[in-house]
Amino acid sequence: MSTTITVEGMSCAGCANSVRAELTHIPGVREVDVDISNGTVTIDSDNPVDPAAIREAVEEAGYTLAG
Repeated sequence: MSTTITVEGMSCAGCANSVRAELTHIPGVREVDVDISNGTVTIDSDNPVDPAAIREAVEEAGYTLAG
């Protein structure tokens, strides 16, 4: 299952690595692809990921979800 989100404030590879690291700690997440130029993150998981867990992980990395 794939979920794409928009993250505000990412501007470099370090930003991408921070977001990726936090999201990969969510149970069931297999892969996280970060596109800095678009500010998007695609999460590939075994099952639907709880939106609250996604928001918490992004905020833990120091960023916010758009929208």
